[in-house]
Amino acid sequence: MSDLPVPPAPTGTLGVRILRISQGAGEAAASRSDDQDRVVVEAPLEFQLHHPSLGTEAASFGATMRTPGEDELLAAGLLYGEGIITRADDIDAIETSTRQPNVVHVRLRAHVEIAVQTPARRFSAGSSCGVCGTTGLDAAIAQAALTRVTSGFRVPLEVLLGLPERMRAAQTKFGDTGGIHAAAAFDDHGGLRGLAEDVGRHNAFDKLVGEHLLDNRLPLSDRVVLLSGRASFELVQKALRAGVSVLASIGAPSSLAVNLAATTGLTLIGFLRETHCNVYTQPSRVG
Repeated sequence: MSDLPVPPAPTGTLGVRILRISQGAGEAAASRSDDQDRVVVEAPLEFQLHHPSLGTEAASFGATMRTPGEDELLAAGLLYGEGIITRADDIDAIETSTRQPNVVHVRLRAHVEIAVQTPARRFSAGSSCGVCGTTGLDAAIAQAALTRVTSGFRVPLEVLLGLPERMRAAQTKFGDTGGIHAAAAFDDHGGLRGLAEDVGRHNAFDKLVGEHLLDNRLPLSDRVVLLSGRASFELVQKALRAGVSVLASIGAPSSLAVNLAATTGLTLIGFLRETHCNVYTQPSRVG
């Protein structure tokens, strides 16, 4: 069996050759057969910032592991989540190149305030990393806790319970690989208003926010944002920054996520399924 993969597909998945083994029934021998499978692509992406105060030099804002595609949305969402930019007009241009497929250049306008050394986010992060590499974690928690969610947005329970199936049906890569995360935004009627996929949970959310930012559709106060995985502190932090009032997840929340949601007034939902869910904070927005 050859271990050489076929060329990557443009959808962010990669075809690989595998040995498929199935246990035989009773005393029958296990079956073995050469087959093909698809895996999600994971590759590094470095963020390079350009600003008039830096002259001709660019400043690295670090790197992350991501699924290639929508790198411009990822960069915009990440910079917004980190507070470097506050609106689409802060960005002069976002540029990618086939000569540097794993680098994205973000050109900021002169009115954006940026330290010469750039913020303390010089890191090399895995695809599951949110605040990895951020200095002053206590300060980040304290800053996020200052937010107050006052939106009167509500989502009917029957709509909420149907969102996981709607998100799954809209995913284009999960069916091929079974190993990619998604973040989706829905209105109170269950209408899909945006979806992003990535090997990293945080990247998927950043892509979703980046799309809404560049389309001038922030804040997400009148949307339910659904996460395919668990709800960590970092994702609650990103949700608060994007103005989300109802954050739901297929998986479990962490203790810090619940505490932050309770402090800020965010509605946090976990273990969302077709027939049930757990509402950890602010249940008045579900009904």
